[in-house]
Parts: sequence; structure tokens; C-alpha cells
Amino acid sequence: QVQLVESGGGLVQAGGSLRLSCAASGRTISTYAAGWFRRAPGKERDFVAGTTWSGGSTYYADSVKGRFTISRDNAKNTVYLQMDSLKPEDTAVYYCATARVGVHHSQIEADYNYWGQGTQVTVSS
Repeated sequence: QVQLVESGGGLVQAGGSLRLSCAASGRTISTYAAGWFRRAPGKERDFVAGTTWSGGSTYYADSVKGRFTISRDNAKNTVYLQMDSLKPEDTAVYYCATARVGVHHSQIEADYNYWGQGTQVTVSS
């Protein structure tokens, strides 16, 4: 079993930055792909960013490309999401997740089997 705990969310003005962290416990996540998803009010949960197990390859939703950066520190069993130039439409609950065995990279929710509880990010205009 893997437990994931997100932190770093909060209230920020448009144009500001936040850094989310996702700390894993229970088992190493260094051999699993990982990703960040978000659910905005009244909407479904959407893919935001993903990384392969090594962090050598990253990929992003078009809506955040160039503004968000996913990274990981496998020695700390932690995945990060640096969010810059935040916009009000980035307001959502952000979730980190680790992928199933054999999944190297995916934007599909069903390919992820461990999830954190989420952290709220609110961007004011």
C-alpha cells in the first residue's frame, strides 16, 4: 500500500506561484510513474501533469504547458508541482497519484491506482 499526502495548496493572487508537494509513505514510489490531476468546482477531474519513474520525461495538459513544472525526488519519495503564472481558472482541488505497474506515462485516470486526498488551490483575480 502507498499513502500519498499533498501539501502546499492555498490562496494566491493571479500571476502568483505555488509549489505543491506529494509525499509518499508505505512503499517507495521510485519505480512508478506519477501524475497530478485537478478537479475544478462542478467539473470532472482532469489530468494536469505527469512524469515517468525517473523524472526523465514529463508531459502536461495544454492548459498548463509553459506555466507548471512537475518534478520528483525519488530519494525523498516525493513528487512536486511548481505552478507559476497562476490564473483564476487554475482554481481546483489538486490530487497526486501514482500509476499502475507497467504504466510508463498516462493522462488517463484509470491508469493510476493510488491517490492523495487532495489540496485546495484558489487563485483570485
